[in-house]
Amino acid sequence: MNIFNSSKLAFAVILSVGITSAFAQKGTTVSDEPVGAGGEQFVNQDWKPSLVQDGSYDKMKHVGAPIPWQYVREADVLWKKRVWREIDMFEKQNIGFRYQGDENTGGGMFVEILFDAIKRGKVSAYSNFDDRFTTKLTKEQVLEQLSGRVDSMTQDDPITGQPVTKVFRRDFRPEDVISIALKEDWIFDRNQGKMVVRIVGIAPKIITRTETGDIKGLQTMFWLNYSELRPILASYEVFNPQNDIARYTWDEFFESRQFASKITKVSNSLDQRYEQIYGSDGRGKMEALYESQQDANEIFNKEHDMWVY
Repeated sequence: MNIFNSSKLAFAVILSVGITSAFAQKGTTVSDEPVGAGGEQFVNQDWKPSLVQDGSYDKMKHVGAPIPWQYVREADVLWKKRVWREIDMFEKQNIGFRYQGDENTGGGMFVEILFDAIKRGKVSAYSNFDDRFTTKLTKEQVLEQLSGRVDSMTQDDPITGQPVTKVFRRDFRPEDVISIALKEDWIFDRNQGKMVVRIVGIAPKIITRTETGDIKGLQTMFWLNYSELRPILASYEVFNPQNDIARYTWDEFFESRQFASKITKVSNSLDQRYEQIYGSDGRGKMEALYESQQDANEIFNKEHDMWVY
């Protein structure tokens, strides 16, 4: 082969690689599994990527990384309080939790991101009664919750009039997850000279129903270690109702405290939640709400007190 033919072959190879690379950057190639923000796979398999450019401009991959935490030494901690709080997804500020999803949010709701991470073995789930992460659940145990549960209902037979028990399966619906529980530490770090908050754990809470389908209450599904979850949260974005192009990642959303919540428990000698102390009736809920606001104010003012005194 002469030099001229060798040059033509090399040029053809370079051109082929360049075209393939260009199409890959344009998002023209479609993988076996659709890819979401940051190269993550879509969490809802019903979501399908567009076969053509869906937009008026070329979109780049939104690659996110967790915001680095500054190291905190135990010797620098002058004050610490452990706090449990709850995020109500129906509050206006928390509407992003109920967004059904698009190509940047993973094609699913926030809870579907959590479920997908467990299914793919990216994070470990712990027992719903275990916010200390001592009892790990198997993938099968989590999938059993997501596949719906077997239930029964007694009805009168329209012909015989005799009561008949019918067994059926209640399908799992992500929309039934209406609350998120958080476990966090509030720390005054003298090295940084400020109050530092670290989320420790996160748990979705789902509606439980009676035999007739009426809402009975809320149940914690499982606990996840937040540090282990952060890289996944940094790969997906939160819907912004004001501007489609200006979005937080879920990691930024939590770290900048963009959610609305209420405190349900503060570390105490009896390890009791507010509802255990004040009751779950109307008056008890009002007392718990008042106590929640009082504790939030005390934690907020603690930073000022540490400097003054």
